Amino acid sequence: MTDDLMRTAVSARALDALAEQLDPAHLLRQAPLAPYTTFRIGGPADLLYNATSADALATAITAARACGVPWFVLGLGANILVGDGGVRGLVIRNVAREHALTPDGRLHAESGAIMRDLVLATVGEGWSGLEHYVGIPSTVGGALWQNLHFLSPAPARERTMFIAEVFESCEILGEDGVRRTVDADYVRFGYDDSVFHHTRDVVLRATFRLERGDPAALQRILQENLSWRGARHPWLEIHPSAGSIFKKIADVGAGRLVDQCGLKGFRIGGAAISHLHANIIVNLGGATARDVRGIIAHAQQAVFERFAQRLEPEIGFVGEF
Repeated sequence: MTDDLMRTAVSARALDALAEQLDPAHLLRQAPLAPYTTFRIGGPADLLYNATSADALATAITAARACGVPWFVLGLGANILVGDGGVRGLVIRNVAREHALTPDGRLHAESGAIMRDLVLATVGEGWSGLEHYVGIPSTVGGALWQNLHFLSPAPARERTMFIAEVFESCEILGEDGVRRTVDADYVRFGYDDSVFHHTRDVVLRATFRLERGDPAALQRILQENLSWRGARHPWLEIHPSAGSIFKKIADVGAGRLVDQCGLKGFRIGGAAISHLHANIIVNLGGATARDVRGIIAHAQQAVFERFAQRLEPEIGFVGEF
């Protein structure tokens, strides 16, 4: 989702017509979005709707399309920066979190289910496949959107693990308004990429295929991954962030280039480049989207002037800046 898409002016009549079709118990007007993002940054949405089931998510999107109101689906709010001016139209907060594990190791989950919850549920039953993602803030929908991945730290397993490896299928609401089940060939997983970057399809539910694992070994992997991540990434509870800001540069590393420019700790307003990880910008308190954009622009200029490398943002920019 680009910020340009959500800048569309929306008439009060269209918003009122849409609001009449949504459950008022789950609908807010002019709701600040900062509390619903891991950055803790973002202005108000014209309408904010909490979709508590896959059906409710599909209904809200269909209604918004019919009313001509732009819409955006928000999961845990990671990997995005919401503009200080907020979002025009409808923001659908996906809290559809139902999930079930079958005896043959298939995990069925709604797209708002939180990956950490799924990791703990499956590892607790001795099923392997999701344990690598325990420390990453993401919903199922977000995981498929970006082909969630993690470089496993254990000596015998040092490779990048991708959610595509355990993906079997998902139910989507297509651009054409039709609900259908699709497989990996349709999703076209790539590095930080999937078909959902290039269409207006929305994931409603997903099925993952897991394998039996040794419970003790799985618990060890959880601890290794959490320890590795905790030592290298700022804690969201203390220093909110959106995760890595810039896309990976092969054989170089975006964070390494920023670090070599001496920018760890560089600050504008309430935002700063983390001392722990140069590819992460943290909210030290009261940071604005303007502060973050200023740091991004400064880092891009510094890296280009010194190394002739162009840093490309990995995060999404949503709303009015």
